[in-house]
Amino acid sequence: MAAPLKDKVPPHNDEAEQAALGAILLDNDAIDTALLYIKPEDFYSNANRRVFKAILNLYNQGSQKADIITVVAELRQMGELEAAGGPAYVASLTNVVPSSANIDHYARLVQDSSLRRSMLRVSAEMNSRSFDESVESRVILEETQQMIFELGEDRQSLAFKSTRDLMPKAIDMIEKLYRSKEAYTGIPSGFDDLDTQTSGFQNSELIIIGARPSVGKTALALTMASHISVDKKIPAAFFSLEMSDMALALRLISAEAKIESEKIRSGLLKAQDFHSLMTAAGRIYDAPLYIVDTPGMKLLDLRSQARRLRSQQGVRIIFIDYLTLVSSENYNVPRHEQIAEISRSLKSLARELDIPVVALSQLRRDAEGKRPNLSDIRESGSIEQDADLVMFLHRERETDHKAAREGGDGKTELIIAKQRNGPVGTIDIVFLPRYARFVPFARVRQ
Repeated sequence: MAAPLKDKVPPHNDEAEQAALGAILLDNDAIDTALLYIKPEDFYSNANRRVFKAILNLYNQGSQKADIITVVAELRQMGELEAAGGPAYVASLTNVVPSSANIDHYARLVQDSSLRRSMLRVSAEMNSRSFDESVESRVILEETQQMIFELGEDRQSLAFKSTRDLMPKAIDMIEKLYRSKEAYTGIPSGFDDLDTQTSGFQNSELIIIGARPSVGKTALALTMASHISVDKKIPAAFFSLEMSDMALALRLISAEAKIESEKIRSGLLKAQDFHSLMTAAGRIYDAPLYIVDTPGMKLLDLRSQARRLRSQQGVRIIFIDYLTLVSSENYNVPRHEQIAEISRSLKSLARELDIPVVALSQLRRDAEGKRPNLSDIRESGSIEQDADLVMFLHRERETDHKAAREGGDGKTELIIAKQRNGPVGTIDIVFLPRYARFVPFARVRQ
């Protein structure tokens, strides 16, 4: 019978720890390799941890190389020579290995044992917190997921790569793109002029679409999500914090079938309309589009649901309608600080899941009646800083009134105000209010 968990000794490898220290004492240059993988806290043995700290002190001072004599002297100055096993123990470390040739292997073994202990600590913390009924279970789940993610981030190798390493991979990627039939490297939005400038929505990027109310943020996002999932069959998720899932479904059907939304709401449909609606609904039914409608959704719930959709459904892009409706857990801090936290978290989420995150955002009231710019993003300047791509929708109110009066369409500017890896500029698109969708300007002119 296996020993109870509480009776087990935490994972550790004394031989690897001693071998790593011995290799450094034999060849001081080996510490550069060791530091790619291990830190003082990665040593299980207190004596070994103290020796490594002494070595690091000498390394940081740069005046002396670490050998048996200098390390013993440094430990004595630190007042930790006896706790580190004394001069005899330090001297014995060089007898463990014949050379420093395998320092990379020894350091990885020390790192592996340390990571296993860290996972046990996270497990124990989750176990303890689970009994604390004063904390909501979803808060504990989010904290645990974040701790696990941080473990992985913390263990990423800091090793550098030469251009000799990178060039073959870069050429291989370019060759694949050259041979690929896809026009863009990222996920296509459905607007060719936009995709030409951005090469599609790129993985790990936070994309912001800003506009004043009633200009069409949700309609644009739904148009893009529909193209991505219905036309391209790319799994997408749409987080709606303002509209219900049924309202979104009706919008999708109206736009896909090109049947006026008023007709659908009133039920005044012709037989041909009903046939078009059924055909459109069938296409949407088969699309890998996932809708989450939770008013006032908390940030930690959003992150948790996004991770689940990414791992279980293979979602490759997320839309959030809209950013300032996401609730922060930190109610006691000013609203602009909450928005800054949400913005940073969404950028972190995009990098963690390695997918584009498209978030809609309101603009300040002063942006009414003028072309918006980056300073018009509502609530926090951190959104502008965190975003990789910022776009604004702009349409003159006179155009809205004319379209409503004459039953026409609304020419709209899609302004690329910031693009970290590409050009800025303006693209003309057209809003079709009858179907609550946008189409490229070129399609209307044809």
